[in-house]
Amino acid sequence: MKRRKPQGGFLRRIKQLLVLIVLLALAAAGGLFWYAVTPQSQAVPLTFNVGPGSVTRIADQLERQGATDSALLFRVLAQLSGKETRLKAGVYRIDAPASPWQLIDKLARGDVIEVAFTIVEGWSWRDLKKALIAENRLGNDLAALDDAALLKALNIDASTPEGQFFPDTYHVNPGSAELALLERAHARMKAKLGAAWAQRAPDLPLKSPGDVLVLASLVEKETGQDSDRPMVAGVFVNRLKLGMRLQTDPTVIYGMGEAYAGKLRKVDLQTDTPYNTYTRAGLPPTPIAMPGEAALIAAVRPAATQALYFVSRGDGSSQFSSSLEEHNSAVNRYIRGR
Repeated sequence: MKRRKPQGGFLRRIKQLLVLIVLLALAAAGGLFWYAVTPQSQAVPLTFNVGPGSVTRIADQLERQGATDSALLFRVLAQLSGKETRLKAGVYRIDAPASPWQLIDKLARGDVIEVAFTIVEGWSWRDLKKALIAENRLGNDLAALDDAALLKALNIDASTPEGQFFPDTYHVNPGSAELALLERAHARMKAKLGAAWAQRAPDLPLKSPGDVLVLASLVEKETGQDSDRPMVAGVFVNRLKLGMRLQTDPTVIYGMGEAYAGKLRKVDLQTDTPYNTYTRAGLPPTPIAMPGEAALIAAVRPAATQALYFVSRGDGSSQFSSSLEEHNSAVNRYIRGR
């Protein structure tokens, strides 16, 4: 009968390994704490810009501009602090070397010398107004104004603020009036729209810069991939020339307003509103979003194509077709999986 080997040596090695792991963890935690509270090697005074985005993107921006020695450690500390989603965009300044912990606190408080506010391509006026009111570093002069009062205050000759503000990042002083920011954004949209109108193709079925703005907003909302914009515009222009209805879902959704619950139904496509391009011919009465420069250019310089239809491939790109038969085949393939 064999005798069982004593287990003492094995258990002792396991205990030693556990002790080593604990010591390493404590050493790592201590090192991270030391790094968190130790001023870094910034060349001060330092002014740096933080754009909108995830904590990873912000950390990379800080490292590129010399505000932090390590994007990775800054991100880890921001996540450990629970402030990774509270870091605010803007232009910051430090006059003495700051520790990562101090830097995180500064960004979480939004202690800026300039506020960076971004109007996103494809935002509706409702999206923009909500974001402005939520930005508590600006003066709150917008909440009390209805759309008519806003248009009058900004001297905008339009029936709605929709589409009137150019998507970009604007830098303003803390406490600046929201109306002043919107005035700048509208001036940029007017300039960009005027430049686009000046280079329009000669045979466009568009009568005014206002029509360009409307069409560009449709292109913006229907494009999942940047390179598709000219083709999407080409489809809409071809349909306008032929008198075909545009039949674009984003206009239907826009016309539904608060009634839209996240999914279009057949009855929604059949219910008439001024924005239902399934029931009405031509362009909708106003833009449905804030188009960017690429969408404006696509609207005045659409692709030369015979396509009359497009459908999403499910990866952000679109499949374009020149006949209903081709389009139905594409729908079966990409939507119905046949």
